[in-house]
Amino acid sequence: MPHRTLTIDELADHLHVARRHVDRLIKDGDIPCVLRGGRMLFPRDEVDAWASQRLLRLPGQSLDWYHEKTMQGTRTLFPRAALIPSLLEPGHIDLALPAKTRPAVIRDMVNLAERTGRVFDARELRDSVEAREALCSTALPGGLALLHARQHRQFRFEGSFIVLGRTVQTVPFGAPDGRASQLFFLVCCEDERIHLHTLARICLLALKTKVLAQLLTAPDASAAYEALVEAEKTVLPVPAPTLTR
Repeated sequence: MPHRTLTIDELADHLHVARRHVDRLIKDGDIPCVLRGGRMLFPRDEVDAWASQRLLRLPGQSLDWYHEKTMQGTRTLFPRAALIPSLLEPGHIDLALPAKTRPAVIRDMVNLAERTGRVFDARELRDSVEAREALCSTALPGGLALLHARQHRQFRFEGSFIVLGRTVQTVPFGAPDGRASQLFFLVCCEDERIHLHTLARICLLALKTKVLAQLLTAPDASAAYEALVEAEKTVLPVPAPTLTR
């Protein structure tokens, strides 16, 4: 349902936050909403675009808090908490993208996703990624950008996955620190419950670990994959010890 609207309770569940946090957002006029028949409803596509923009700009402490909340909401999907081994594999990584411009990066990243065999309509995906970038850049400080579609479409992908590309040269992509970008993730989530959680996880890795520097110098896809797997382990909660009799 592309034009689905959410109730307040559905919105809280969708964003993985408590109802009181949604009430505060509404009170502050800080979230897209419409009034229909005296009811306050939230267009899901507009909420997703708003949430991704806000998430990419969260400072460290707020990002930690949101990441923890989204992790609680996805435990049934990722019982061991790690996302990278489930969503990425070395074959989804290309460290020699020839793109020199923003449109070329989007084209190359969508092509990389299409090569997984899990994208049903590559042209539609590229159009939606371009529309998302038109809202505001998904580039982050440190030379990274987190590409994703503007709207969630349930049947856009077969399952959920991410792809990673590194361009041969840096590309101006609108990062807040003014630095050109060279590392690009494309987040392809068929299940809407994990989309924001995946964005939060990658943001956390970029902020809390040295993985960006490792990815910039990784000699091959396997090395890049292992760097991400190891970096993710450092931001996950330490498992409780197993009690033995």
